[in-house]
Amino acid sequence: MFDVVVIGSGPAGYVAAIRASQLGFKTLCIEESIDDNGKPNLGGTCLNVGCIPSKALLDSSHKYYQAKKNLSVHGVQIDKLKLDLDAMMSRKDEIVSQLTGGISGLFKANKVESITGRGKVISKNVIEITKPDGSKENIDAKNIIVATGSKPIEINAAPYSKHIVDSTGALSFKKVPKKLGVVGAGIIGLELGSVWSRLGSNVTVLEALDDFLPMSDSDISKESLKEFKKQGLDIQLGSKVISTKNMKNSIKLSYVKEDNEIEMEFDKLIVAVGRSSNVDNILNDDLGVSIKNGLIEVDEYCQTSVSNIWAVGDVVRGPMLAHKGSEEGIMVAERIAEKHTEVNYDLVPSVIYTHPEIAWVGKNENELKESGIDYNIGKFPFAANGRALAVSESIGFVKLLSDKKTDAILGVHVFGPAAADIVQQALIAMEFGASAEDISLTMFSHPTVSEALHEAALASNNQAIHIGNKKQ
Repeated sequence: MFDVVVIGSGPAGYVAAIRASQLGFKTLCIEESIDDNGKPNLGGTCLNVGCIPSKALLDSSHKYYQAKKNLSVHGVQIDKLKLDLDAMMSRKDEIVSQLTGGISGLFKANKVESITGRGKVISKNVIEITKPDGSKENIDAKNIIVATGSKPIEINAAPYSKHIVDSTGALSFKKVPKKLGVVGAGIIGLELGSVWSRLGSNVTVLEALDDFLPMSDSDISKESLKEFKKQGLDIQLGSKVISTKNMKNSIKLSYVKEDNEIEMEFDKLIVAVGRSSNVDNILNDDLGVSIKNGLIEVDEYCQTSVSNIWAVGDVVRGPMLAHKGSEEGIMVAERIAEKHTEVNYDLVPSVIYTHPEIAWVGKNENELKESGIDYNIGKFPFAANGRALAVSESIGFVKLLSDKKTDAILGVHVFGPAAADIVQQALIAMEFGASAEDISLTMFSHPTVSEALHEAALASNNQAIHIGNKKQ
């Protein structure tokens, strides 16, 4: 019998397994997905077909775009620039292979056992594993952690085909599409649209909602929309796809905008309207574990109604983010060890790895208004930041929201260079209950783009040095 069995080896699952083993538990991790050589695809969606390969392509495509469009201002002239898409894809694949192999090494180093197959919880302490050859094996476990992740949502109006792909397919195009359609202007749609736009595609993004990035701060959404359009992304809001037709070498698509039906033709179409949890046939119905709206119901510590069965990551409430799942995995392993670890769900950072980056943590203005909280605003543009200007990365700003009474930092929102890293700095401060004044009194290296956070904190109390102050 194992002390802990984890179903799924994504960021939530493999981290939970490693931490459980570190805590002295005999631990097994089950992974269903295998590669072309029959080896388990450890790392889940994030490492294999999500976060990591997409960021690799985002970086490569940005370098190509910089070389083509922006290096001349630095006095760098490149003649006969050529795109080698095969080499770009090979680099992406090598990074994925290195990281998935790294998890295998971590399992070995931490004495985590692993097995390939599909796991299903058939009773409180038994998991049935269906192996790739169809054979079955039952495993006994004192504690079970479900970490089976999520999959892209397919829509009836655009079923997957040769030319209609999900986010996974969009990472492996053999050539750059001349005309590319993207359904969904969320994080995945914007990142993938940016990749192929930089490499030469004429990209149209169709978003059913009337608002752009409604989950972000309104100032961020307005400014980023302007910038992405300037970069060449044709973002059509309030546009609902109603049908698609597969042609020999293309896709005909119809969508409705303002009661008008519009038809377009694309070489490829990426459907990026979100993800749904992998909860089907994972838990026997008679277990008593509740699944509601496609999610396993858990308490604040990711424990189900069956005390020894836990669920983490994309299969439970909250944002579908790798780092959120990893922290839940650690929390659960430590709760099993009777430690009092918890996850601060008020401080889960979000990042969109476009260029410039978008990142935020905490509350945005609309949320504060709805809560009736009085707040101060501190904003600082990267156009006034020396480091940002020196590296030609001066688009965007840092926005800091603080409590008008206590000065506690309530939210930080960044559109610009190193947005993810700046937000992480703010998050650390917020985790320790910092005020805007605490940031203001902290020394920042000069010149760095992080100084924009310092200036935004100063601005929240009308003390900014490098821009004019406005009374809030």
